[in-house]
Amino acid sequence: MRWTPKGMALAGGLNRRDFIRCTTLAAAAWMTGCATNPVTGKSELMLVSEQDELAVDRQHSPFQISADYGLVQDRKLARYVAQTGKRLVPGTHRPQMPYRFEVVNATYVNAYAFPGGTIATTRGILLKLDSEAELAALLGHELGHVNARHTARQMSKAALTQTLVGGASAMAGGQGSGLGDLVGQVGALSAGALLASYSRDNEREADDLGLRYMAAAGYNPDGFEDLMDMLRNLSRRKGNAVELLFATHPMSDERYQTAIEAIRTRYPDRAGDPLYRERYKDHTAGLRRMAGAIEAMQNGEKEMARKRYPAAEKQLLSALKQAPRDYAAHLLMAKCQYMQERFANATRYARDASQINPQEPQAQLIMGIARINIGQFDEAFDNFDRCDRLLPGNPELLFLRGLSREGSQRKEESARFYIAYLKVVQQGAHAQHAYQRLVDWGYMQP
Repeated sequence: MRWTPKGMALAGGLNRRDFIRCTTLAAAAWMTGCATNPVTGKSELMLVSEQDELAVDRQHSPFQISADYGLVQDRKLARYVAQTGKRLVPGTHRPQMPYRFEVVNATYVNAYAFPGGTIATTRGILLKLDSEAELAALLGHELGHVNARHTARQMSKAALTQTLVGGASAMAGGQGSGLGDLVGQVGALSAGALLASYSRDNEREADDLGLRYMAAAGYNPDGFEDLMDMLRNLSRRKGNAVELLFATHPMSDERYQTAIEAIRTRYPDRAGDPLYRERYKDHTAGLRRMAGAIEAMQNGEKEMARKRYPAAEKQLLSALKQAPRDYAAHLLMAKCQYMQERFANATRYARDASQINPQEPQAQLIMGIARINIGQFDEAFDNFDRCDRLLPGNPELLFLRGLSREGSQRKEESARFYIAYLKVVQQGAHAQHAYQRLVDWGYMQP
C-alpha cells in the first residue's frame, strides 16, 4: 500500500478558489469599505488592504516557489532577471511595494505574480523569449497585475459571497483529503496550484500597464509585440508545457490586436529604442545550453500525466544525461520511480536532488514518502522534520510525522502529532486515519 500526502503545495492543499476565499476572510470578513485604485484613481470596493496583500504573499509564495522546484541554481541568470524587473519598478503605480523577481526551476511555460509583489518566471518561458525587451514586457505584464490589484479584487469579491464559517469549513476540507497517488499530489505541485486565473479584462489591463512600464524604462515597444506574437503562436499549438499559461493568462487574437494597436498609436516614434537581443542571449546562454534537457523534462512530465511511466523514465534519463546536476530532473525521476513502485530508487533520486539543492524542501518530502513505503520510518520522520524546518506551515507534515512514528511503533509520539494535526484539519482521509488511530489507542472517545 502506498502512503502519500494530499497537499504539499498550498500549506495543506487549498485550490486557487479556496486560497483566495480563505486568505481573505480572516483579514476582511469583519470590515467593508472602498479604496482608491492606484491605476485608475477611482474609488472601488476593496476589502483587502495592502498589508493583507503582503501577508498573503509572504504566507503562500514560498510554497508555490518550492512547488516549482525552487529557485534556479544559475545565480547569474537570476540576478539578470531581477535587475531587468527592478528597472521597471520606478515607472509603476506602486513603486513602494517590496518587489521580488525570481526564476524558478519549473519547465512549464509561465510567469506569475503574487499580490505583495513576488513575481516569478519559469525556465520554460525564458527559453521562449528572444530579447531583454520581451523579458521586460513579460515582467511588466505581471507588474500590471500587482499594480491593478487584480488578485486583491478577486479576494474582495470572494469575501462578499462567503461567511467566515463557510470559509473556515472550506479550508479544513481542502487541507485534509486523500491518500491518492504521488503524481496527483506531489507531481501537481509544479503545476501552479496557487496561481490566480485572470479574466480577459484583467489580461488586457495588465497588457496595457506592462507596455507602459517597459516603454517608460526605455525598452523598444516592439518587444511587447514580439511577446504577444510568441504567446499567440503558443496558444494555437497548445501542449502540456503551456496549458497552465493559458489557463491563468487567457490569450486571444483580440488581445493580440489590442496590444498591437496600442503600440502603433501610443509609441509611433520608439522603433529605434533598444531591444537588447544580444544582451539577453549572453545572460541566458547557460539556460539555452540546457534547452534539450528542459524539453526532455517537459516530455517526461507529459508522459507521467498520461501514466506512461516507462516512456517518462526514458525522457527523464535523457534529461539527466544532459543535465546531471539539475535538481528538478532528479526530483521528476524520483516521482517517476515512485509511481512504478520502485521506492528505493525514488529515495535515491530524491536524496541526490537534496544534495544538489539542500535548501529546497520538496526533495525531503518525496524522500520521506518513499521511505515510508520501504519501512524506513525513522529516516522518513527525519525527512519530514527537515522539510518542515525548511518550509514551515504545512499541516500535512504533522500527519506524516505522526504516520512515521506510528510505523515505528512509537504511539505516544504519533498521537501527539495526530492530535496537533486534527486541531488544524478535521476532514479528509488523513484526518479520518489520525482520528481512528487516536480512538484505537484510547486518546479519544469514538
